[in-house]
Amino acid sequence: MYTINPKDPIIAIASAPGTGAIAVIRISGTGCIGIVSPLFKSLKKKSLSLSDVKSHSLHFGVIEDEGRILDEVLVSVFKGPHSYTGDDTIEISCHGSAFIQQQILSTFLKKGVRLAQAGEFTLRAFLNGKMDLSQAEAVADLIAADSSFSHQLALQQMRGGFAGEIKLLREELIHFASLLELELDFAEEDVEFASRKDLGNTVQKLLIKIYSLIDSFDLGNVLRTGIPVVIAGKPNVGKSTLLNALLNEERAIVSHIPGTTRDTIEEEIVLGGIKFRFIDTAGIRETTDVIEKIGVQKTYQKIKESPFILYLFDINETSAGDLRLELAELQQHLAPDFRLIPVANKIDGHDPEQIMKDYQGIEGTMYISAKEKVNVHALAGFLREQFHNGLLDGTDSTVSNARHADALRKTAAALERVQDGLSRQVTNDFIAGDLRFALHHLGEITGQISTDDLLENIFSKFCIGK
Repeated sequence: MYTINPKDPIIAIASAPGTGAIAVIRISGTGCIGIVSPLFKSLKKKSLSLSDVKSHSLHFGVIEDEGRILDEVLVSVFKGPHSYTGDDTIEISCHGSAFIQQQILSTFLKKGVRLAQAGEFTLRAFLNGKMDLSQAEAVADLIAADSSFSHQLALQQMRGGFAGEIKLLREELIHFASLLELELDFAEEDVEFASRKDLGNTVQKLLIKIYSLIDSFDLGNVLRTGIPVVIAGKPNVGKSTLLNALLNEERAIVSHIPGTTRDTIEEEIVLGGIKFRFIDTAGIRETTDVIEKIGVQKTYQKIKESPFILYLFDINETSAGDLRLELAELQQHLAPDFRLIPVANKIDGHDPEQIMKDYQGIEGTMYISAKEKVNVHALAGFLREQFHNGLLDGTDSTVSNARHADALRKTAAALERVQDGLSRQVTNDFIAGDLRFALHHLGEITGQISTDDLLENIFSKFCIGK
């Protein structure tokens, strides 16, 4: 993909596929304005040449091909380096007919413009220094954002996010790395340019910051992909009914026969700007049915992976004593910071005060009727509030990209080796080597260190036209 000329004029439909009121066709690269200009006829100024107009200007006219009018269009001109890609760029807003779009596209392909590959416009923005690699990746996240929090996180990363912190970390490491390299050049002179005490203090300070960024990945990842919430419980307590009630549609099969759900069913819902992934699971019970047993094993696996577990129980079948035993058993499968929320189901037809009295002492219990949708909205609101409190704090320094988190872990490992080397008084060449590894992995995040394979892996996931 990246052996091609990065200055070739490229073209792509930048708007969503299909028929709409308006479509946008983007062209960028060396000479693209000179290619478009002869085919564009202004309806305001008969002799207008796009090469002579100001950057960031709009022009109304028609696109012609050998005297045949293809469409009335609005042409936007952006002259490099003041454009998205850093190169000359033109965007043609035409009518949204798929036929018209293809006609315009074919006309420019005949004039020597080639089709852009996935993410190639953003790749050029990166190569031209308009954004670093972490910001480029945030562009894809912004396009894919489907909740207000994932949108906000992507927007903050695209505007710099924690990239500024990474830059400062690298600058401090480069300072000491250069001093150590200087000492190696003057090894025979027995001089010290870099204070080992100062280096140790700096590494410790950097590690604290890097550990904090690594820890933020758990939050950033769920903000981007959705917070998993498992609906667990014994068979026939109403788990599938609750999922349907939350979705407000018949997504899961509901039956009075125990063990109907044999596999996990997963659906996404946005609540208060936060995306949740609700997971309906097989009922927890001892069974000799081979398929159902596999379903129960999957239930426990999902429980171990989800920060929130709604433990649904039937108030007609479960006493407070039974519930305590079941919750204690389930708690053994949870990480310490995971939240187990007891949910009493089938409260319709019962005295609410008596129900709460029966289960008093079991902290945090919610009371619902999934079938009648009683308090289901309150349950959803409770989940939202549990995750919402303090969620916006420090989002500028939240890592949401798995590649960035991996690079930070490798950076931390290299700095830990530096710490170990300093404590054991190893020679400067070993310490300098580990500092180089740390700098390399930090540089991979922002693209100061990159390879063709890395760039292709990142930009091939982009949509065409971006």
